[in-house]
Amino acid sequence: MSFFNRSTEDFPENIIADILSRLPVKKIIHCKSVCKNWRMLISDSYFVNLHLSRSPANVMIRHELGDSSDFDSDSELEDWDEPGALKWLEIKGEQDDTHLHHDIIMNIDLNDVPVFQDSNVLIVGSVNGLICLWQYGPIPEYDNTSICNPITKEYVILPRQKYYRLAPASARIVYGFGIGLQTKEYKVIRTFQANIPAEFTSSRPHILEAEIYTLGTGQWRHLGHVPYWFSGSPGGFFLNGCVHWVVLDRDSPEKLCSFDFDNDTFQLFPSPPSDELVGDIRCQTSGILHGFLSLTDTSLYKFNIWVMKDYGIKKSWHKEVVIMESIIPWPTRERVYLLEALEDGTILMSFNDKLFVYCPRKKTIEGGVFSELYLTGVSYHPSFVKLQTFESERVHVGLCPKGPDSPVGCS
Repeated sequence: MSFFNRSTEDFPENIIADILSRLPVKKIIHCKSVCKNWRMLISDSYFVNLHLSRSPANVMIRHELGDSSDFDSDSELEDWDEPGALKWLEIKGEQDDTHLHHDIIMNIDLNDVPVFQDSNVLIVGSVNGLICLWQYGPIPEYDNTSICNPITKEYVILPRQKYYRLAPASARIVYGFGIGLQTKEYKVIRTFQANIPAEFTSSRPHILEAEIYTLGTGQWRHLGHVPYWFSGSPGGFFLNGCVHWVVLDRDSPEKLCSFDFDNDTFQLFPSPPSDELVGDIRCQTSGILHGFLSLTDTSLYKFNIWVMKDYGIKKSWHKEVVIMESIIPWPTRERVYLLEALEDGTILMSFNDKLFVYCPRKKTIEGGVFSELYLTGVSYHPSFVKLQTFESERVHVGLCPKGPDSPVGCS
Protein backbone atom coordinates (compact mmCIF):
# COMPACT_ATOMS: atom_id res chain seq x y z
CA MET A 1 0.00 0.00 0.00
CA SER A 2 1.47 3.37 -1.01
CA PHE A 3 1.63 6.24 1.47
CA PHE A 4 -0.98 8.25 -0.45
CA ASN A 5 -3.50 5.41 -0.27
CA ARG A 6 -3.31 5.03 3.51
CA SER A 7 -6.11 6.30 5.77
CA THR A 8 -5.71 7.82 9.21
CA GLU A 9 -6.68 4.46 10.74
CA ASP A 10 -3.41 3.03 9.44
CA PHE A 11 -1.34 5.38 11.60
CA PRO A 12 -0.50 4.59 15.24
CA GLU A 13 -2.53 6.56 17.77
CA ASN A 14 0.54 8.23 19.22
CA ILE A 15 1.41 9.64 15.78
CA ILE A 16 -2.13 10.98 15.30
CA ALA A 17 -2.07 12.43 18.82
CA ASP A 18 1.25 14.12 18.09
CA ILE A 19 -0.14 15.72 14.93
CA LEU A 20 -3.44 16.83 16.46
CA SER A 21 -1.77 18.29 19.57
CA ARG A 22 0.08 20.79 17.38
CA LEU A 23 -3.12 22.26 15.92
CA PRO A 24 -4.90 25.37 17.22
CA VAL A 25 -7.56 24.59 19.82
CA LYS A 26 -10.38 25.56 17.49
CA LYS A 27 -9.25 23.01 14.89
CA ILE A 28 -8.75 20.30 17.54
CA ILE A 29 -12.33 20.76 18.68
CA HIS A 30 -13.52 20.42 15.08
CA CYS A 31 -11.44 17.23 14.78
CA LYS A 32 -13.52 15.67 17.56
CA SER A 33 -16.36 15.50 15.05
CA VAL A 34 -14.33 13.65 12.41
CA CYS A 35 -14.80 10.18 13.88
CA LYS A 36 -15.41 8.35 17.14
CA ASN A 37 -11.76 7.27 17.44
CA TRP A 38 -10.50 10.84 17.22
CA ARG A 39 -13.07 12.01 19.75
CA MET A 40 -11.92 9.35 22.21
CA LEU A 41 -8.27 10.12 21.48
CA ILE A 42 -8.66 13.84 22.18
CA SER A 43 -10.41 13.02 25.48
CA ASP A 44 -7.64 10.62 26.56
CA SER A 45 -5.27 11.75 29.32
CA TYR A 46 -2.23 11.08 27.12
CA PHE A 47 -3.45 13.59 24.53
CA VAL A 48 -4.57 16.09 27.19
CA ASN A 49 -1.09 16.12 28.74
CA LEU A 50 0.67 16.19 25.37
CA HIS A 51 -1.37 19.15 24.16
CA LEU A 52 -0.91 20.95 27.47
CA SER A 53 2.88 20.66 27.15
CA ARG A 54 2.63 22.58 23.86
CA SER A 55 -0.16 24.98 24.77
CA PRO A 56 0.89 28.55 23.97
CA ALA A 57 0.61 31.31 26.55
CA ASN A 58 -2.35 33.59 25.86
CA VAL A 59 -4.32 35.96 28.07
CA MET A 60 -7.71 35.43 29.69
CA ILE A 61 -9.40 38.61 30.84
CA ARG A 62 -12.58 39.31 32.73
CA HIS A 63 -14.35 42.08 30.84
CA GLU A 64 -16.44 44.33 33.06
CA LEU A 65 -19.75 45.05 31.36
CA GLY A 66 -20.83 47.65 33.91
CA ASP A 67 -18.92 50.22 35.94
CA SER A 68 -15.54 49.33 37.42
CA SER A 69 -14.67 49.40 41.11
CA ASP A 70 -11.49 49.29 43.16
CA PHE A 71 -11.37 45.69 44.39
CA ASP A 72 -8.25 46.08 46.53
CA SER A 73 -9.72 48.79 48.73
CA ASP A 74 -12.06 48.59 51.66
CA SER A 75 -14.64 50.82 50.02
CA GLU A 76 -18.11 49.46 49.50
CA LEU A 77 -18.48 47.79 46.11
CA GLU A 78 -21.38 48.60 43.81
CA ASP A 79 -22.98 47.41 40.56
CA TRP A 80 -23.71 43.80 41.46
CA ASP A 81 -25.81 42.89 38.45
CA GLU A 82 -23.00 42.42 35.92
CA PRO A 83 -20.70 39.40 36.37
CA GLY A 84 -19.01 40.37 33.11
CA ALA A 85 -17.51 38.19 30.41
CA LEU A 86 -14.47 35.96 30.04
CA LYS A 87 -12.45 36.77 26.93
CA TRP A 88 -9.62 34.59 25.69
CA LEU A 89 -7.16 36.73 23.75
CA GLU A 90 -4.35 35.63 21.48
CA ILE A 91 -1.69 38.34 21.64
CA LYS A 92 0.88 38.91 18.91
CA GLY A 93 3.42 41.69 18.66
CA GLU A 94 4.95 43.49 15.73
CA GLN A 95 8.71 43.34 15.43
CA ASP A 96 10.41 46.52 16.69
CA ASP A 97 7.10 48.06 17.70
CA THR A 98 4.95 48.35 20.82
CA HIS A 99 1.74 47.79 18.87
CA LEU A 100 -0.01 44.50 19.59
CA HIS A 101 -2.48 42.53 17.51
CA HIS A 102 -5.10 40.68 19.52
CA ASP A 103 -7.69 38.17 18.39
CA ILE A 104 -10.62 37.26 20.61
CA ILE A 105 -10.58 33.47 20.36
CA MET A 106 -13.45 32.98 22.81
CA ASN A 107 -16.00 35.19 24.50
CA ILE A 108 -18.16 33.83 27.34
CA ASP A 109 -20.84 36.09 28.80
CA LEU A 110 -21.18 35.05 32.45
CA ASN A 111 -24.57 36.75 32.58
CA ASP A 112 -25.86 33.72 30.68
CA VAL A 113 -24.80 31.36 33.49
CA PRO A 114 -27.59 31.42 36.14
CA VAL A 115 -25.32 30.87 39.13
CA PHE A 116 -23.27 33.99 38.33
CA GLN A 117 -26.18 36.33 37.74
CA ASP A 118 -26.85 39.27 40.10
CA SER A 119 -23.27 39.23 41.38
CA ASN A 120 -19.76 40.08 40.28
CA VAL A 121 -16.90 37.78 39.31
CA LEU A 122 -13.12 38.11 39.32
CA ILE A 123 -10.40 35.85 37.93
CA VAL A 124 -8.08 34.91 40.81
CA GLY A 125 -5.82 32.42 39.02
CA SER A 126 -5.31 30.02 36.13
CA VAL A 127 -3.37 26.76 35.98
CA ASN A 128 -3.22 24.23 33.11
CA GLY A 129 -6.25 25.73 31.40
CA LEU A 130 -8.40 25.71 34.54
CA ILE A 131 -9.55 29.10 35.81
CA CYS A 132 -10.39 29.94 39.41
CA LEU A 133 -13.14 32.54 39.84
CA TRP A 134 -14.29 34.47 42.89
CA GLN A 135 -17.98 35.41 42.92
CA TYR A 136 -18.98 38.16 45.33
CA GLY A 137 -21.86 40.51 45.96
CA PRO A 138 -23.73 42.62 48.53
CA ILE A 139 -24.85 39.61 50.59
CA PRO A 140 -22.87 36.68 52.09
CA GLU A 141 -24.57 34.13 49.81
CA TYR A 142 -22.60 35.53 46.87
CA ASP A 143 -19.16 34.94 48.42
CA ASN A 144 -18.32 31.78 46.45
CA THR A 145 -15.44 30.13 44.60
CA SER A 146 -15.64 28.23 41.33
CA ILE A 147 -13.33 26.43 38.87
CA CYS A 148 -14.03 26.36 35.15
CA ASN A 149 -12.53 25.25 31.85
CA PRO A 150 -13.84 27.37 28.96
CA ILE A 151 -12.61 24.81 26.40
CA THR A 152 -14.70 21.94 27.79
CA LYS A 153 -17.52 24.33 28.88
CA GLU A 154 -17.38 22.82 32.40
CA TYR A 155 -17.55 24.61 35.74
CA VAL A 156 -17.72 23.58 39.40
CA ILE A 157 -19.08 25.66 42.27
CA LEU A 158 -17.04 24.77 45.35
CA PRO A 159 -18.80 24.09 48.69
CA ARG A 160 -19.28 26.94 51.12
CA GLN A 161 -16.13 27.93 53.01
CA LYS A 162 -16.11 28.62 56.76
CA TYR A 163 -15.06 32.26 56.55
CA TYR A 164 -16.99 34.64 54.32
CA ARG A 165 -17.71 38.34 54.10
CA LEU A 166 -20.81 39.65 55.86
CA ALA A 167 -20.63 42.83 53.76
CA PRO A 168 -18.48 44.06 50.86
CA ALA A 169 -16.13 46.04 53.11
CA SER A 170 -16.04 43.61 56.06
CA ALA A 171 -12.92 41.70 54.98
CA ARG A 172 -10.28 41.30 52.30
CA ILE A 173 -10.08 37.94 50.52
CA VAL A 174 -6.78 36.78 49.00
CA TYR A 175 -6.59 33.65 46.84
CA GLY A 176 -4.03 31.22 45.48
CA PHE A 177 -4.65 28.52 42.84
CA GLY A 178 -2.13 25.88 41.82
CA ILE A 179 -1.08 22.25 41.59
CA GLY A 180 1.40 20.27 43.71
CA LEU A 181 4.60 19.22 41.99
CA GLN A 182 4.59 15.83 43.75
CA THR A 183 0.92 15.19 44.54
CA LYS A 184 -0.41 16.60 41.22
CA GLU A 185 -3.43 17.80 43.20
CA TYR A 186 -5.17 21.02 42.18
CA LYS A 187 -5.78 23.24 45.19
CA VAL A 188 -7.35 26.58 46.05
CA ILE A 189 -6.13 28.45 49.10
CA ARG A 190 -8.21 31.31 50.41
CA THR A 191 -7.19 33.69 53.19
CA PHE A 192 -9.68 35.77 55.13
CA GLN A 193 -8.40 39.11 56.46
CA ALA A 194 -10.77 41.03 58.75
CA ASN A 195 -10.45 44.19 60.86
CA ILE A 196 -7.70 45.51 58.61
CA PRO A 197 -5.74 48.36 60.23
CA ALA A 198 -5.35 51.82 58.77
CA GLU A 199 -2.77 52.30 56.03
CA PHE A 200 0.90 52.86 56.94
CA THR A 201 0.68 51.16 60.33
CA SER A 202 2.66 48.16 61.53
CA SER A 203 -0.46 46.43 62.90
CA ARG A 204 -1.90 43.28 61.33
CA PRO A 205 -5.54 42.26 60.80
CA HIS A 206 -7.18 40.93 63.95
CA ILE A 207 -8.48 37.96 61.97
CA LEU A 208 -6.15 36.29 59.50
CA GLU A 209 -7.27 32.74 58.70
CA ALA A 210 -6.75 30.34 55.78
CA GLU A 211 -8.75 27.53 54.22
CA ILE A 212 -7.72 25.17 51.44
CA TYR A 213 -9.70 23.12 48.96
CA THR A 214 -8.33 20.12 47.07
CA LEU A 215 -10.23 19.59 43.83
CA GLY A 216 -12.02 16.25 44.02
CA THR A 217 -12.44 16.09 47.81
CA GLY A 218 -15.68 18.03 48.12
CA GLN A 219 -14.70 19.99 51.23
CA TRP A 220 -12.55 22.84 52.53
CA ARG A 221 -9.90 22.23 55.20
CA HIS A 222 -9.14 24.85 57.84
CA LEU A 223 -5.41 25.68 57.98
CA GLY A 224 -5.68 27.98 60.97
CA HIS A 225 -3.95 31.30 61.53
CA VAL A 226 -1.84 32.69 58.69
CA PRO A 227 1.66 33.61 59.94
CA TYR A 228 2.11 36.49 57.47
CA TRP A 229 0.00 39.32 56.20
CA PHE A 230 0.12 39.65 52.44
CA SER A 231 -1.56 41.18 49.41
CA GLY A 232 -2.77 39.22 46.40
CA SER A 233 -5.27 41.60 44.76
CA PRO A 234 -7.05 39.18 44.85
CA GLY A 235 -4.90 36.20 43.71
CA GLY A 236 -1.21 35.30 44.02
CA PHE A 237 1.02 33.99 41.23
CA PHE A 238 1.73 30.27 40.82
CA LEU A 239 5.16 28.89 39.95
CA ASN A 240 7.09 25.70 40.81
CA GLY A 241 4.33 24.21 42.95
CA CYS A 242 3.89 27.37 45.05
CA VAL A 243 1.78 30.49 45.00
CA HIS A 244 3.49 33.78 45.82
CA TRP A 245 2.23 37.00 47.41
CA VAL A 246 3.75 40.31 48.51
CA VAL A 247 4.18 40.59 52.30
CA LEU A 248 2.59 43.63 53.94
CA ASP A 249 4.18 43.20 57.38
CA ARG A 250 6.57 46.15 57.68
CA ASP A 251 9.02 44.37 59.97
CA SER A 252 9.25 41.22 57.82
CA PRO A 253 12.82 40.31 56.76
CA GLU A 254 11.50 39.30 53.32
CA LYS A 255 8.88 40.98 51.13
CA LEU A 256 7.48 37.79 49.59
CA CYS A 257 5.54 34.86 51.01
CA SER A 258 4.99 31.49 49.33
CA PHE A 259 2.58 28.63 49.94
CA ASP A 260 3.68 25.11 48.98
CA PHE A 261 0.80 23.06 47.54
CA ASP A 262 2.53 19.75 48.30
CA ASN A 263 2.88 20.22 52.06
CA ASP A 264 0.32 23.03 52.61
CA THR A 265 2.74 25.36 54.38
CA PHE A 266 3.46 29.09 54.34
CA GLN A 267 6.98 30.42 54.39
CA LEU A 268 8.82 33.66 53.74
CA PHE A 269 10.41 33.66 50.30
CA PRO A 270 13.68 35.36 49.27
CA SER A 271 13.01 38.83 47.88
CA PRO A 272 15.33 41.34 46.16
CA PRO A 273 18.08 42.90 48.31
CA SER A 274 16.54 44.98 51.08
CA ASP A 275 18.85 47.92 50.43
CA GLU A 276 17.27 48.17 46.97
CA LEU A 277 13.72 48.18 48.33
CA VAL A 278 13.84 51.20 50.62
CA GLY A 279 13.11 54.89 50.31
CA ASP A 280 10.19 56.13 48.28
CA ILE A 281 8.66 52.81 47.18
CA ARG A 282 4.88 53.10 47.16
CA CYS A 283 3.65 49.59 46.35
CA GLN A 284 4.75 46.19 45.07
CA THR A 285 3.24 43.26 43.18
CA SER A 286 4.47 39.77 42.34
CA GLY A 287 4.17 38.18 38.92
CA ILE A 288 5.67 35.84 36.33
CA LEU A 289 7.89 37.11 33.51
CA HIS A 290 9.30 34.77 30.83
CA GLY A 291 8.68 31.86 33.22
CA PHE A 292 10.58 33.48 36.10
CA LEU A 293 9.22 34.84 39.37
CA SER A 294 9.12 38.63 39.28
CA LEU A 295 8.52 41.52 41.65
CA THR A 296 7.52 45.02 40.63
CA ASP A 297 7.99 48.09 42.77
CA THR A 298 6.53 51.48 42.04
CA SER A 299 8.22 54.55 43.50
CA LEU A 300 7.64 58.23 43.04
CA TYR A 301 10.10 58.48 40.15
CA LYS A 302 10.33 55.04 38.50
CA PHE A 303 8.86 51.59 38.04
CA ASN A 304 11.15 48.55 38.46
CA ILE A 305 10.67 44.93 37.41
CA TRP A 306 12.84 42.43 39.26
CA VAL A 307 13.32 38.87 37.97
CA MET A 308 14.56 35.83 39.96
CA LYS A 309 16.81 33.98 37.50
CA ASP A 310 17.40 30.97 39.78
CA TYR A 311 14.24 30.03 41.65
CA GLY A 312 14.60 30.28 45.43
CA ILE A 313 18.10 31.83 45.34
CA LYS A 314 18.14 35.34 46.76
CA LYS A 315 21.33 36.37 44.96
CA SER A 316 19.75 35.57 41.59
CA TRP A 317 17.38 38.55 41.71
CA HIS A 318 18.12 40.89 38.81
CA LYS A 319 16.64 44.28 38.03
CA GLU A 320 15.34 43.49 34.55
CA VAL A 321 13.42 46.67 33.68
CA VAL A 322 13.56 50.25 34.90
CA ILE A 323 10.85 52.59 33.59
CA MET A 324 11.35 56.25 34.44
CA GLU A 325 8.55 58.54 35.55
CA SER A 326 8.71 60.56 32.33
CA ILE A 327 7.03 57.78 30.31
CA ILE A 328 4.87 56.18 33.01
CA PRO A 329 1.18 56.63 32.03
CA TRP A 330 -0.26 55.51 35.39
CA PRO A 331 -0.25 57.16 38.84
CA THR A 332 3.03 56.38 40.63
CA ARG A 333 1.19 55.35 43.79
CA GLU A 334 -0.76 52.53 42.15
CA ARG A 335 -0.12 48.79 41.72
CA VAL A 336 0.73 47.55 38.25
CA TYR A 337 0.49 43.85 37.32
CA LEU A 338 2.43 41.84 34.74
CA LEU A 339 0.19 39.72 32.51
CA GLU A 340 2.39 38.22 29.80
CA ALA A 341 5.70 38.65 27.98
CA LEU A 342 6.11 37.97 24.28
CA GLU A 343 9.11 36.34 22.62
CA ASP A 344 10.45 39.70 21.44
CA GLY A 345 10.55 40.97 25.03
CA THR A 346 7.36 43.03 24.86
CA ILE A 347 5.59 43.08 28.23
CA LEU A 348 1.83 43.32 28.68
CA MET A 349 0.84 45.01 31.95
CA SER A 350 -2.42 46.04 33.57
CA PHE A 351 -3.31 48.91 35.85
CA ASN A 352 -6.81 49.21 37.31
CA ASP A 353 -9.01 48.92 34.20
CA LYS A 354 -6.38 49.57 31.51
CA LEU A 355 -3.75 47.55 29.68
CA PHE A 356 -0.31 48.82 28.71
CA VAL A 357 2.47 47.50 26.49
CA TYR A 358 6.14 48.10 27.30
CA CYS A 359 8.84 47.63 24.66
CA PRO A 360 12.21 47.16 26.44
CA ARG A 361 14.27 47.78 23.30
CA LYS A 362 12.70 51.17 22.61
CA LYS A 363 11.90 51.88 26.26
CA THR A 364 8.44 53.08 25.34
CA ILE A 365 4.94 52.39 26.68
CA GLU A 366 1.74 52.30 24.69
CA GLY A 367 -1.44 52.76 26.68
CA GLY A 368 -5.04 52.01 25.86
CA VAL A 369 -4.16 48.90 23.85
CA PHE A 370 -7.80 47.82 23.85
CA SER A 371 -10.67 50.22 23.44
CA GLU A 372 -13.06 48.40 25.78
CA LEU A 373 -12.98 48.35 29.56
CA TYR A 374 -11.12 45.38 31.06
CA LEU A 375 -10.73 44.69 34.73
CA THR A 376 -8.67 41.61 35.59
CA GLY A 377 -6.51 39.29 33.54
CA VAL A 378 -4.17 36.32 33.83
CA SER A 379 -1.78 34.39 31.65
CA TYR A 380 -3.75 31.50 30.18
CA HIS A 381 -2.72 28.17 28.61
CA PRO A 382 -5.79 26.55 26.96
CA SER A 383 -6.18 22.84 27.70
CA PHE A 384 -8.57 19.90 27.48
CA VAL A 385 -8.31 19.02 31.21
CA LYS A 386 -11.79 17.78 32.16
CA LEU A 387 -13.32 18.66 35.50
CA GLN A 388 -15.41 15.49 35.28
CA THR A 389 -12.27 13.46 36.06
CA PHE A 390 -12.30 14.82 39.62
CA GLU A 391 -14.36 12.70 41.99
CA SER A 392 -16.84 14.20 44.47
CA GLU A 393 -17.39 17.26 42.27
CA ARG A 394 -20.72 18.27 40.84
CA VAL A 395 -19.71 19.36 37.36
CA HIS A 396 -21.94 21.63 35.28
CA VAL A 397 -21.66 22.04 31.51
CA GLY A 398 -22.96 25.38 30.37
CA LEU A 399 -20.27 27.94 29.57
CA CYS A 400 -21.38 29.05 26.12
CA PRO A 401 -18.99 31.02 23.89
CA LYS A 402 -20.50 33.74 21.73
CA GLY A 403 -19.95 34.69 18.11
CA PRO A 404 -19.93 32.79 14.80
CA ASP A 405 -16.25 31.92 15.11
CA SER A 406 -16.37 30.52 18.62
CA PRO A 407 -14.40 27.27 18.83
CA VAL A 408 -16.99 25.68 21.09
CA GLY A 409 -20.73 25.66 20.57
CA CYS A 410 -23.46 25.19 23.13
CA SER A 411 -25.15 21.83 23.12
